[in-house]
Amino acid sequence: MKILIIFIYFLTTVLSYAIEKPDIGNIIINEKPKIYKNVFFKDINKNDLKISDYKGKLLILNFWATWCAPCREEMPSLDKLQINQELKNLKIFPINVGQENETRSKNFFKELNIKNLEIYFDPNINLVKKFSLRGIPTTIIINKKGEEFARIIGSIDFNDKKFIEWLSYYN
Repeated sequence: MKILIIFIYFLTTVLSYAIEKPDIGNIIINEKPKIYKNVFFKDINKNDLKISDYKGKLLILNFWATWCAPCREEMPSLDKLQINQELKNLKIFPINVGQENETRSKNFFKELNIKNLEIYFDPNINLVKKFSLRGIPTTIIINKKGEEFARIIGSIDFNDKKFIEWLSYYN
């Protein structure tokens, strides 16, 4: 009986760790989710958007710029992630922090054939400071309560099966 209890404990511990940490080297899981107040950015029409309006959704804030080669590399997989049928509660905000104009950003999306994402801006790089970004691309993942629970430093393939399985747990 003791062996069975130990086995069940071991199995549940291993499974819970697998849910918590996918095998992706540049993902950081926060031990305690971070709460940010007054998170604003702009859409392509210069309207203010705030994260608090999206509570109840799983959010990805992806910080990028047109001159960033790793951003260019990962953007197509981010575009496909937005329409992934396993993640119907997901909303992705690709936020340009390169202080670039609308035309340049639209051309970037057109060159990469980005069809499922909209363009957002952080014109005064307030979010760069608020989230203490050290470089781009950086992706902040926000749970349904509006808290940052993970971030990705650098680029990844957002269509990686392990990543999608892990993200689905929070959907």
